[in-house]
Amino acid sequence: MRDLDRNPLALTPDQMREMGYRTVDMLVEQLTDASVPAIRRSAPGHLAERLGGPPPTVGREWDELLGHMRDDVLHWMSRLAHPGYFAYIPACGTFPGALGDLIASAMDIDASLWMSAAGPSQLELTVLDWFKEWIGYPREAAGILVSGGSAANQTALACAREALLGPMSDRVVMYAADQTHSSVAKAARLMGFRPDQVRVLPTDGRHRMRLDALAGAVDADTQAGLQPLLVAANAGATNTGAVDPLPELAAICRDHGLWLHVDGAYGGFAALTERGRRALAGIELADSVTLDPHKWLYQPIECGCVLVRDGPLLAMAFTIDPDYLADRKSDEVNFSDLGLQLTRTARAFKVWLSFSFFGTDAFRDAIDRSMDLALLAEERVRESPELELMSPASLGIVCFRRRLTGVDEEPIARLNAELVAAFERTGRGLVSSTRLHGNYAIRMCVMNHTTGPDDVREVLDWFASAPVPVEPQAQPALGYADRRADVASALRRGSAVDEALVRAVPLFDGLPPRGVEVVTAAAEELVVHSGDTVLQRWHGTRHFYVILAGTVDIRRGDERLRQLGAGDFFGELAALDWGAGYGYVRTATVVATTRARLLVLPPAALSELIRTSPELERRIRAVARERMQTL
Repeated sequence: MRDLDRNPLALTPDQMREMGYRTVDMLVEQLTDASVPAIRRSAPGHLAERLGGPPPTVGREWDELLGHMRDDVLHWMSRLAHPGYFAYIPACGTFPGALGDLIASAMDIDASLWMSAAGPSQLELTVLDWFKEWIGYPREAAGILVSGGSAANQTALACAREALLGPMSDRVVMYAADQTHSSVAKAARLMGFRPDQVRVLPTDGRHRMRLDALAGAVDADTQAGLQPLLVAANAGATNTGAVDPLPELAAICRDHGLWLHVDGAYGGFAALTERGRRALAGIELADSVTLDPHKWLYQPIECGCVLVRDGPLLAMAFTIDPDYLADRKSDEVNFSDLGLQLTRTARAFKVWLSFSFFGTDAFRDAIDRSMDLALLAEERVRESPELELMSPASLGIVCFRRRLTGVDEEPIARLNAELVAAFERTGRGLVSSTRLHGNYAIRMCVMNHTTGPDDVREVLDWFASAPVPVEPQAQPALGYADRRADVASALRRGSAVDEALVRAVPLFDGLPPRGVEVVTAAAEELVVHSGDTVLQRWHGTRHFYVILAGTVDIRRGDERLRQLGAGDFFGELAALDWGAGYGYVRTATVVATTRARLLVLPPAALSELIRTSPELERRIRAVARERMQTL
């Protein structure tokens, strides 16, 4: 008979202490081992052999498990706190913060209701008050700690929709810059925004949202009978650290009744410093702000935050009163009423402990030091004839690449990508890559408090001196344009889009059979006459056009940018997928200058085409990159 008095999961106090001591010893060894590289990769099959299989029926010794964890789990991962880790957004926590997580986990705290976690709830309120003060928010603002920036952005968008709209509508639209983080696109998709309800706006030479683009898109949508709802702005874009013109965006949003959400997940906590506050001026005017303590506040993952300026709106968006929660009191702060989660951990412990231990000045100095090191990196790039500066230092991020003369963009991108991979193989550190206005860039994010000047110099000196891989002679980026054909001969008045017509289009030369099927099934012919406006700047349509016969002008206001003829195409920027099915607004007006026949493809068909033909994608993106420069 089972012994009901025996607890099969119990440990004695001595056992718990011994396990804890040994675990901390192992962690300290890992954290202080300077020989560990920034990343170790492993094939999935190898790890499945080591870590797969069913759970053991009988338990194993703790020392054995720690060894297994050290050798087969922790060995194969990125070391985000490595001094040479400059990729993505590093996460370089503090040990007091980690101990805060240990306390929260060991005590198994559910910080959803005041009645069950009054102390942890008050600690979170205290931490949120710190954050509000740092960004200039009023005391009556409300907030909540969440898992990270993705959850914070989704929470903010949900609050905005509930505050200004209520149930989702087919008429509403939102606006974001092309440097906006992908989590905003994901949040929009989860909130029910269709591909035609998100406007992706171009950025200026400093990678900031263009005010004329926003104003023009809002006016165009309003005239079309749509309902502009919100603008998602950046306070430290992930690609470049760029900060959108927040005061001006706030004024536009105020004039049009729009919700301004500022994604400060990366850069928001630069507000702790004097120059950070200057760079982030206007963030206090936002209706909601995303912050990520597990980025530039040096907290262990996971820890994000969303703040809402008009505090009661957060509770209005998320409060639901089921019968099983009737015992809670109305005058208490229940964090389950302010976000997506009911059961939730106590994330404030790590923030409160680490700040109370080190003091705010220490964190302020660490952030300032990161920005100084990024400026050092920019200076080093500018001084090197072998390196090209792609984006100057902004909130700790600088972008560059190896300079290659007499080579087109595509081979430049391939050769620099090979250098990025080669640098990883050295074990000295890690950088990542991105695209800036269509051009390849190596991205260096200086954020770790473990990083010093020598670490910055070492990575840049390596890229300046490393042998450049041999590049075979590349095909011209626009090779098809030199043999532009008159496809009018393949047309019959009123004819369907058939294979012969598709094969006659130079852009589709070499298209595989599946691609031809996509075009014949999805494309339509459109006839326009001289003076007709085919596309209007800042509108949200997303079709892709190939000119079969005739000519059109590409215009920006009264300025004629170029004339296109048979075999050319336009509309590619809007039709290409920016993320989650969303695309750019129209960046220029297109007007027919003669009678013209156009082949029109919906964006989903173009996406399918470029999946079937890498060469077609190369051609279209090369033209898109060239035209992006004129914006």
